[in-house]
Amino acid sequence: MSKKIAIPTNGEDLDPHFGRAAGFTVFEIEGTEARFVELLSSTGLQHQHEGLANMFKSKGVEALVCGGIGGGMINGLNAVGLEVVSGASGKVVDVANRYALGKVVSTGSVCAHDHDHEHGHGHH
Repeated sequence: MSKKIAIPTNGEDLDPHFGRAAGFTVFEIEGTEARFVELLSSTGLQHQHEGLANMFKSKGVEALVCGGIGGGMINGLNAVGLEVVSGASGKVVDVANRYALGKVVSTGSVCAHDHDHEHGHGHH
């Protein structure tokens, strides 16, 4: 059984910021092989959950493999039945091949846009 995935794309690389990606590369996963299907343009759809979700659904995409992604976007994509796998990086073709081999596991990398991190360095 095959499955279609989409990867946010910047040139040959995975675009680390899902919402700003200019395009998405669609691959068909058949067993442990990833086959290029098409390149989708997301011009005018950046940060538009519903528009992007509808584009993916109309193309038969079932899963999105990305780097960082906002929680609102994850919720919007999950709401229409799309799987979101975050925390991936590298060349788009390599990411697709690793996904096909079951080696891409979501890290839950959510981009919250505030980037304030607490560092527990033992301050008393």
